[in-house]
Amino acid sequence: MEPTPEILCMGAAHWDVIGRSTLAVAPGDDVPGRVRESPGGVALNIARGLAQTGCATALLAAIGADPAGDALSDLLARDGVQTRHLHRPAHLPTDRYLAIEDTQGLIAAIADSTTLEQTGAAILAPLLTGALKDWRGTVVLDCGLPAQALARLRDAALSRLTLRLASASPAKVARLRLFLGTSAVFYLNRAEASALLAQDFPDSRSAAMALVAAGAARALVTDGARPATDADGVALISSSPPPVTATRITGAGDAFIAAHIAAEHRAAPRDAALAAALAQAARHISSP
Repeated sequence: MEPTPEILCMGAAHWDVIGRSTLAVAPGDDVPGRVRESPGGVALNIARGLAQTGCATALLAAIGADPAGDALSDLLARDGVQTRHLHRPAHLPTDRYLAIEDTQGLIAAIADSTTLEQTGAAILAPLLTGALKDWRGTVVLDCGLPAQALARLRDAALSRLTLRLASASPAKVARLRLFLGTSAVFYLNRAEASALLAQDFPDSRSAAMALVAAGAARALVTDGARPATDADGVALISSSPPPVTATRITGAGDAFIAAHIAAEHRAAPRDAALAAALAQAARHISSP
């Protein structure tokens, strides 16, 4: 029997299809490279990362009752992620994410999140009215969930949940504005912070400070190979990531978040947790 989860991850779970070339890619180019398929989605990636550290982690997401969904669910179970609270709609396919990367980073991506967008209430059901309705603890929430579902979670969190918020993309990060003024912790990159607050920032430090000024109880902002910052109303810590040669980009932020939450779950000091998160993100982007 699975143990009671220590952490819940809610949001996107799908298959990633990533094409990467060692050449610069421009619109209309047809270049050589490698295409790989792997499990993806912010909530899924963070859940896998937490499970790898020994944290009892459950994933609340929508995965189609199709062969792609069966394969994804089986992989998660093998990785130690609790899957009994997954929503498996028979009439919807498992979502997919398509991205193109080159040596400079992400060129473009398209997320087919139809199933996630249409099943927000069903994803929340175990936590709000089902088997987890009396559960208390940390929920990692990504903004791929529909705005209505996010609002319901915000209201539930006021009494019994500790929220850590992850952005799915700059295009959807505005959905997290409703958590400003709450006790939630924000995890964003600099571009996502700019999109959330509708202003440009030169670095992670200025972005994190602006988020706190706008009502974030705490904000962690990354900026690629440049320093990342952890800020709240009391302290501000910045640290540089280890220098590495990137072989991939997608999933780096999720690796950062999982490692940071795991470190703080083990009561690591804030500076040590930030360093551990940056180190894990560096390992992720430099691995084959």
